[in-house]
Amino acid sequence: MRGSERLVLRDGVRLVCRDWGGPGHPVLLLHGLAGHAGEWDVLARRLSERFRVVAVDQRGHGASERYPEDVSRAAYIADVVAITEQLGLERPVLVGQSLGGHTAMLTAASHPEMVRGLVLVEAGPGGPNPNVPKEIGDWFDSWPTPFPSRAAAAEFFGGGPVGAGWAAGLEEHNGTWHPRFDRDVMVAALAENAQYSFDHEWRQITCSTLVVLAQSSILSEPDVDKMLQQRPTTVAMSVPGTGHDLHLERPELLHTMLLEFLAALT
Repeated sequence: MRGSERLVLRDGVRLVCRDWGGPGHPVLLLHGLAGHAGEWDVLARRLSERFRVVAVDQRGHGASERYPEDVSRAAYIADVVAITEQLGLERPVLVGQSLGGHTAMLTAASHPEMVRGLVLVEAGPGGPNPNVPKEIGDWFDSWPTPFPSRAAAAEFFGGGPVGAGWAAGLEEHNGTWHPRFDRDVMVAALAENAQYSFDHEWRQITCSTLVVLAQSSILSEPDVDKMLQQRPTTVAMSVPGTGHDLHLERPELLHTMLLEFLAALT
């Protein structure tokens, strides 16, 4: 089981979602840069026992629009709003990892009436870093694509559940495996994050917020301290023995954390 496919159209852009159903309040799952909705499968399956769960292939990713003209932060926010409205998700809890967490954060800031709660997995307001686009572009350029097999891709991405999660996002063409995104689209999607700080938007959030960090987090201790100083009611937790893709490494532990957070909301 991997949820039923649902299609949302916004301004001509195809957005493909995995709708897992479920009996309770809605939870919307947003993957990170170059990711895909399937990263959440283990967590979504468990959460759907108690909540209505939807995972999204965001624009430029997965089965959604491959070459959207607009990859601004505003476009990603508007997509979340459209998905929420068209799929009838009344005041969802937004759960996002990395860039998906950033999208969730900005959505909660700009549409406080729409969001019941916010969970940031390895994500925060960020700050200017003009080197990021080149660093990310160089990383994509280092991929030995096409991969001869998914197993070879999984090994390249580090093996284990993280490697398998990244490899699951590939597509097969003529016996080889390729990314389901365009390298330049991904780099462009980071342009605003490389130029601006989003501390103001972080301070505007009014809903309950959980921040889940890896032991080897991309967020520095000073960055986390600043987040908590700016919004002291935020709950922050760290997952031992994990890296940036902790949602792939420890989905069961993340599930437990989310259940406690969601129970407090209801």
